Amino acid sequence: MATRILGMGDVLSLIEKAEEQVTEDDAKELERKIRRAEFTLEDFLKQMKQVRRMGPLQNVLGMMPGMGKAMKQLHSADVDERELDRLEAMILSMTPEERSNPQIIKGSRRKRIAHGSGTNVAAVNNLVKQFDQMRKMMKQLASGKMPDPAQLLGAGTRRGGR
Repeated sequence: MATRILGMGDVLSLIEKAEEQVTEDDAKELERKIRRAEFTLEDFLKQMKQVRRMGPLQNVLGMMPGMGKAMKQLHSADVDERELDRLEAMILSMTPEERSNPQIIKGSRRKRIAHGSGTNVAAVNNLVKQFDQMRKMMKQLASGKMPDPAQLLGAGTRRGGR
């Protein structure tokens, strides 16, 4: 209880929930992909589904040390779960090649993905941009640098292009 008051999050609960969703082999494979900068939209989709199985995103973020405070500062405590549904629909509307190699997603592909996911081209543009930012942050993490929590929240919860 004292750790929650101090903004340290509920790390033990977070770890327990994560252990329920992720096998050790999956975690090692993810680490390998992040270290080698091979993280794809397919991997992102898999991770997003695992996090969603842990409970509402707002609750999961609140368990992370420092994130509860950062969410209050950014007035982002009301994370829209429907945005995750839209992201999932866009990724599922992509071909396996596009998921593996998002830099090939240009003009007509973006239009097809938007149409297939019930979104618009601006939303697809936003997804591709945010995924690129996320990959850059993962490279920072792999090299031992810790990104700012506000940067993490800004890349994952922004509403764009509805």
